[in-house]
Amino acid sequence: MDIFKYKKLGIFAGGALFGTAGLKLLGSNDAKKVYTHCTAAFLRAKDCVMKVVTTIQENAGDVLAEARQINEERAAREEAKRNAGMEEDAFCGECDEPEEAAETAEPEAE
Repeated sequence: MDIFKYKKLGIFAGGALFGTAGLKLLGSNDAKKVYTHCTAAFLRAKDCVMKVVTTIQENAGDVLAEARQINEERAAREEAKRNAGMEEDAFCGECDEPEEAAETAEPEAE
């Protein structure tokens, strides 16, 4: 049993020593320089990514505007076709007279 106590005590002492040395290492001036350079690199990367994101957003806005314009033009063409279809229904197929006039007109003698 005594071996396990010393083993646990040794692990605790090693962890404490490693933690203390780690804190000293992480708090050193050299480590701070590394942190500063890494942070500067991340900020440069962020700026680059933001430029790309802005370009993509602008392009997406242009695509959306063109898509809306295409849909409006298509709707206008379909409306014109529907209106033309109504006008065609009002005329007989044989002549350009309205159907009512064609029914009441006397047939021509051949």
